[in-house]
Amino acid sequence: QVQLVESGGGLAQPGRSLRLSCSASESVAIQYVVTWFRQTPGKQRELVARISADGSADYADSVRGRFTVSRDSAKKTVYLQMDSLKPEDTAVYYCKSETFGAWGRGTQVTVSS
Repeated sequence: QVQLVESGGGLAQPGRSLRLSCSASESVAIQYVVTWFRQTPGKQRELVARISADGSADYADSVRGRFTVSRDSAKKTVYLQMDSLKPEDTAVYYCKSETFGAWGRGTQVTVSS
């Protein structure tokens, strides 16, 4: 059974950066489409970024130009580099392997001064 584990969340001041990691138990889990979502209490889970098998990426309008998704196949990991953080980026961030339908348990990101 494929497992995903997110890490790298924490507290950051507005304007600073964090890098989230999505580590997979099997490399095949992150070789194809992997999506980052985020969720705040009382709201639906929101798509943040997606990386395809060929490395192309799509972003939500709210993060485009500030967030970058990438893949390191050797490390079985997909990253979400988050720059110029804003308080509205505060959420629990999840990654999902679209091929296997597997989700991680999430990592909390809090942006506050």
